[in-house]
Order: sequence, then structure tokens, then C-alpha cells
Amino acid sequence: MNAELLDLKAFITVAEMGSFVRTAKALNLSQPALSRRIQKLEESLGAPLLERSTRHVNLTMTGRDFLPKVRRLIDEFETSVLAIHDIGARSSGLVSVAAVPTAVFYFLPRAIGRFAEAYPRIRIRILDIGANEGLEAVARGEADFGINFIGASHAEIEFEKLVEDPFVLACRHDHPLASRKQVSWSEIVSHRVITVGRNSGNRALIDNALARQGLQLNWSYEVAHLSGSLGLVEEGLGIAVLPRLATPAAGHPIIHTVRLIEPEVSRTIGIVRRRGATLSPHASQFLKMLLEAWRSPSRASGHGKPRPRSAEASSNTISTGLKRKR
Repeated sequence: MNAELLDLKAFITVAEMGSFVRTAKALNLSQPALSRRIQKLEESLGAPLLERSTRHVNLTMTGRDFLPKVRRLIDEFETSVLAIHDIGARSSGLVSVAAVPTAVFYFLPRAIGRFAEAYPRIRIRILDIGANEGLEAVARGEADFGINFIGASHAEIEFEKLVEDPFVLACRHDHPLASRKQVSWSEIVSHRVITVGRNSGNRALIDNALARQGLQLNWSYEVAHLSGSLGLVEEGLGIAVLPRLATPAAGHPIIHTVRLIEPEVSRTIGIVRRRGATLSPHASQFLKMLLEAWRSPSRASGHGKPRPRSAEASSNTISTGLKRKR
């Protein structure tokens, strides 16, 4: 019998979806290629497995009898392969993660420590790149998965939400706004504001959120990276707007953060994966440890878990102080 593993998987998927069109899309195959796989399998078995109509696909009597058997076969095979891969993963391998720079420090170190202890010979490559570049790296398969705040609507990406990360104001402890518990966007216009360039995904989130209110942020300094804005703040050159995860932990000797309101602007941090892709055993294990470390109540962090946006805060608008778009 000359039946390949992919032929068997194609048959199972067609049987479950009842459609060649949806199956071809799910398996990243053309419909002719999928049809050839099913035809090859049927020829190897010497019996038809599927009855095709213009709108639906049904199993033949032979197909109904064959389906549970081939499912067990595939399950047993994959279990054996994963066990072998797990042994190999303990000896060598590579995991690549594309993470926006502001998430690298906050999410990864604890998981890396646990993973390195369990799999000391597995290398981890961190691609600390911008949101757009990171998303493309995952979509192209250059990274096993990513940590990002864009991708929820990307056709080739699966997005699993982790947390809401609000934008805050960063200033020196001796700045007049440092004594405030919260500051509205309208109140920062009289100060020198430092922001990231328009190519940044963070900047796009801010501009889009304010644009919905017909507003535009006035700024005095523009930098390419958030780390640059913090450097300018430390020198007393201005105040910066940036995500809370990008700010120093509480107790920093120079920089203090203040909540920004009216409106609250937030980004959603999540895990991004290529849709339909299967992670390698070591990448899957690292992702599992990452999620466990994040969800653990005892995780180490000076920031604390970011607060979710409230519906009331989201509905607030800026009425004065910012330049209105014409």
C-alpha cells in the first residue's frame, strides 16, 4: 500500500470539514493538489472513501469504517514522534521568538530561566524588533511565535490575548506633574512632549486613538526607540508618552510614571502564531512555560499586572488643549 501520512491527514480533514474548499485552505494546498491526494489514497485502498456533490462531501460506507481507524493510526504515530522529538529537544535545538522590545524584559526572562534549567542545550533566539517586523517574521516562519500588540486581524496569524497595557506619562520625580495620580491628555500640551516616530506601532496606536476624538498630539521631540525617550526624560528635556510595560519599575531613582486619562489609550499584548502551523516540541514547551510564568500569581515584576481599560474611561474625550484636526 502506497499511502503517505499527508494523504491520510488530508482525508481526515475533508471528512471533518465536509468541504474540499475549506480543507484546501486549512492545509495550505490547492484544490487540485488536495484532490490528487484523496484520489491517490482511494487508489491505494482500492475503494472510494468520499462521495462528492456540488455543495458537500460525504463519507462512503468504506470511508465511515476507515475514518476512526486512520485517526487512531495518526494519533499513535504523532505521539511516538513527539516522544522522540522530546528526547532530541533535551539535547539540541533552537527556539526563535519575535517580541516587541518593550515586551522582552517583562515577559521573557522568567520563562527563559525555567526553560534553560529543563533544556540546558536548547538555544533561544530573541528577535527584539518592531511590531510590524515581528509580525512578518512569524508569518514567514522565521520565528516560532511572537509577543506583539498587532496581528489580531491578520489573516495568517492567530492572536492570543495576554494583557492590556495602557500608555502612561513618564517624567522626572522633580517634574510638576510627578505629584499627580493622573493627568489628562489636555494637560500635557503645555509641556515638552517626547514621542516615538510615525513608523512605530506604538505611535500609530496613539495617533489613531486621538484621531477618533478629532485630536492630534503636539510633540517637541521625536525618537526612533522608546529607550531614547526615557534617556531624554532622565536628562530633564521633557515628558514622554509610552506603554507602561516600557517604563522602569516602581522606585526608579529618576523616572516617575503617571496615569494618562481622557481618554485612556491602551494596547493589547498577546501571543502571535502562524495560523495552521504546528510548533516544534521544544518551541511548544517554551511557549507553555512562558504562559505559565505570566499567569502565575507569584511572577516577579516591579510593574504589576496592567489594569484593563474600563468602558467609562474609554468613552472620555479630550475637549481642550490639544490641536484639533481640520
